Amino acid sequence: MSTGTRAAPGRSSAQPVLRRLIVFTLLFALVLIGAGGLTGLLGRALNAGDVLVADDVTGLARSLAFTLVGGPLAALLWWATWRRVESERSSTAWGLYVAGIYAVSLITAATALLGTAATLIGGDPERWSSGLARGLVWTGVLLWHHWMWRHRTRGPLALRDLPRVGGYVFGLILAVGGAYSALAGLFGAAVEGSASAGAIGVPWWRASLSALVWAAGGTGLWFAYWVRSGGRHLRTALSNVALVLLGVFGAGLLTLGGLGTVLFVLLRLAFDRTDPLPALLDPLAPALAAAGIGAPVWVYHLRAAATRAEGIRLAGRLVTSGVSLAAAAAGVGVIVNALLASLASPVVGADPRTLLLGGISSLAVGGPVWWSAWRPTAAPGTGERSRRRVYLVAVFGISALVALITLLVLGYVIFEFLLADVGGAALIERVRAPLGLLLATGGTAAYHFSVWRQDRAAGGNAPADRRAIGSVILVAGAGAAAEPLAELIGGITGAGVTLWRLADPAPDAAVPSAEDLARALDGVVGERVLVIVGAGRGIQVIPLAG
Repeated sequence: MSTGTRAAPGRSSAQPVLRRLIVFTLLFALVLIGAGGLTGLLGRALNAGDVLVADDVTGLARSLAFTLVGGPLAALLWWATWRRVESERSSTAWGLYVAGIYAVSLITAATALLGTAATLIGGDPERWSSGLARGLVWTGVLLWHHWMWRHRTRGPLALRDLPRVGGYVFGLILAVGGAYSALAGLFGAAVEGSASAGAIGVPWWRASLSALVWAAGGTGLWFAYWVRSGGRHLRTALSNVALVLLGVFGAGLLTLGGLGTVLFVLLRLAFDRTDPLPALLDPLAPALAAAGIGAPVWVYHLRAAATRAEGIRLAGRLVTSGVSLAAAAAGVGVIVNALLASLASPVVGADPRTLLLGGISSLAVGGPVWWSAWRPTAAPGTGERSRRRVYLVAVFGISALVALITLLVLGYVIFEFLLADVGGAALIERVRAPLGLLLATGGTAAYHFSVWRQDRAAGGNAPADRRAIGSVILVAGAGAAAEPLAELIGGITGAGVTLWRLADPAPDAAVPSAEDLARALDGVVGERVLVIVGAGRGIQVIPLAG
């Protein structure tokens, strides 16, 4: 007997979806309009003194219209929506609205308040009122939607983790950017002297102090969403992607770029004094800041990835391998370029020492990191072979495409040389850059293709190596051990795990160990598998029909 509610005759099932889309889009626009108008009025009140209108009648009229018309309409529509949203909290439109306004208000409020504070500290007190007004108004909007997001019975269920992930991602970007600027200014003052580190008449430390405001604000946001709000315990696909892309890939690029530049400057100081000393030292301060900020962020997120499922741990390693491989391959290409340049006449080519030192520094930084992350001498396990297949194909495809384009460019240059009939030194000068890139990318493509073939020969494409379990539904108690259990099952099976919590778990249910889980899942095959833990019967594993 079915208890479901059927749609009335003639009523399309798309009608509620369309209604929600229109209502929440209109509410989104009205909130933006009302907040914009209130920002303008508050800014005038803070900066007006005894004169409110001054000579900007148009701006005042716009702010009054946005506030007194858009604001009440937004409040009225929100009240009508809020009264019935409890029955629609699982809709995607409600989740999109809350996540969208939350992101806009967080970014606007944080940048406005931190920008105002940084401007005042930096010695530029102009236009502080507009920034403060914008920050205060959008902070109110943020708190309002934070309350809705965390509401126990009406908070959105769809995209529920998006504000938390976006919050710590935005905070991390602000913190890294501010700390980089502050350290770059500090190192610049130490390397070049305080007179050349800042503008004329402005102390050098003011710019670094203003950057520290951004760093402190970003760190506070990151701590609030990553630590206090539980972002570090999220195991969703969105949180994993953010962790790998921003914390591993982005920080890895920043670190390797900074270390390579530092080594390049040191090598030039030792072996290549063709430029004046200030020109040689010019890239040192930002490079030191990039390495000093990127390295701890990189190491921290690599360790955070190591606490997650096997697939995320491997993704962190592969991303690290890819970043360092790009640096090492670029170094090889530049070294070949410099060696060919040394064969050309000094009339045609400049001194190749600078180019050679640049290639050596890039290879010296990227090579060891790639060796440590990729582990070419270690035999990968069966699970690792299957998971890294996409990485191998991607690296092979990209490097092969670049090699093909470079080969076409090289052929064009050679044919142009033959038709023009110029000197041999000119030919070397023309082909050295594309030839170096061709050797680097061609070697990279050939190596990864050979590894892919080895994995395939070892059973990487055999049916027996396919994942025995497609996805797992874990039913566990409501305690803190449920999420670690999901991580263990994901690491054992390599499958995605959906966690359902028992409403009334057995009070004496013990938490199974990794060995118990592995033993229970051994030999289980199925596209979907139900695992029940904490119901008083040990571990129950039930393959489900497709």
